[in-house]
Amino acid sequence: MARADKAAAVAELKSEFESSSGAVLTEYRGLTVAQLSELRRSLGENARFAVVKNTLTKIAAREAGVTEELEQLLQGPSAIAFVKGDVVEAAKGLRDFAKANPNLVIKGGVVDGKPMTSEDITTLASLESREVLLAKLAGAMKASMGNAAALFNALPTKAAQLAEALRVKREEEGGAPAAAAEAPAETSDEG
Repeated sequence: MARADKAAAVAELKSEFESSSGAVLTEYRGLTVAQLSELRRSLGENARFAVVKNTLTKIAAREAGVTEELEQLLQGPSAIAFVKGDVVEAAKGLRDFAKANPNLVIKGGVVDGKPMTSEDITTLASLESREVLLAKLAGAMKASMGNAAALFNALPTKAAQLAEALRVKREEEGGAPAAAAEAPAETSDEG
């Protein structure tokens, strides 16, 4: 590779690291070109899967500030899935493809600047997608707002019911003592 080509490759990799929400490093030894194409399709549009040269990737990672997380993983034939969107979706695609094709080995990666082991990536893949989690959060918030609205509506109703109950009780209590007070007064007038 010519020096200019290497510099361009490093600049492209650095740009990918900086603009991605996550980068998952894999080993692809033993996969055919057709399988790699299938993997790229399974990752969808929010991830770009690229076979990389370790030395150029180390330089790009150093320039992007993610050296510590990736340097020890850059051994053997390496490919990186650069994720622009939902990292969970890409992790699921990689996990599912690796189950069907054991030659794909997930080494680890970086998500939002934090190092991830292969186990972390697998755990991440078991999460529900961002859209599903947001929908669940919105549903929970709507339910709690509905509960709060019902509580606020119940307060005046309960207060009115309590006031009515107190009025009825006072009438009952007020009627009995008043009649009792009148009766002794009548007996004392006669005597």
